[in-house]
Amino acid sequence: MSVYPIAINRLRIVDVLEVVRESPSVKTFVFRDRLCGMATPGQFVMVWIPDVDEVPMSLSGIGSDNLCSISVGLVGEATEAIHKLERGDCFGIRGPLGKGFSFRKQKVMIVGGGTGLAPLAALTDKLVKVNADITFLFGAKTKDELLFYDRIGKAPSREVRVVASTEDGSCGFQGLVTDVAEEMLKKERFDMIYACGPEQMMYKVFLLAEKHRIPIEVSLERLMRCAIGLCGSCVIGRYRVCKDGPVFSGEQLREVKEEFGRFKRDLDGSKISL
Repeated sequence: MSVYPIAINRLRIVDVLEVVRESPSVKTFVFRDRLCGMATPGQFVMVWIPDVDEVPMSLSGIGSDNLCSISVGLVGEATEAIHKLERGDCFGIRGPLGKGFSFRKQKVMIVGGGTGLAPLAALTDKLVKVNADITFLFGAKTKDELLFYDRIGKAPSREVRVVASTEDGSCGFQGLVTDVAEEMLKKERFDMIYACGPEQMMYKVFLLAEKHRIPIEVSLERLMRCAIGLCGSCVIGRYRVCKDGPVFSGEQLREVKEEFGRFKRDLDGSKISL
């Protein structure tokens, strides 16, 4: 990105241009920002709500006209405040920050679940433009929680195959998305796997990639305070997720396999079992 780091980290105020209800607990907020329009899928922004908090959010949309979006699940005080925003309201952002996904023009598998589908939706938009052969595996508990299913399914490319799995069987295969990935990898060869979602899900996908000797990139989530690599709150092994990630390669994941999929860190830095 051909901008100075100080410009990326500068707080800007953006207007909410549109609010889209994605599921009972997730809303997408559309805004316009030049720097975010230059982002790589997988990068994130720090979203500031005055008198509430500043929290990290992946970009779920990155438009060529600088129209971008974040998709926010309702999980706490900060996200509840964001959910109350309406068209014409505003919020603060810093970013885009961190390291995003790389792009492969080959045959790729994308595995996502929950709000982890947000950066994968932005990634798919980019992969379509480079004519990648894409298989997108969606996972959710119920049909109502399948984020971006229609959006990806309508991608302007014949090279996008969409497969859904729900735990209750309300859409697609009944079961876990990792089970679908495992069966598919027994029959087909892929050149790259991308994943984002619950960490234990990503850990299973990582093990599958290792078994089949396929390169993989996953987007991790950790507690982020400064988001520029200074405070150390988001550390995993020798890496800082905000600076060295949030996207990590299979090689990097092998280095942190004692923590990946097993532990996260609390506000005081202590490990918490996932």
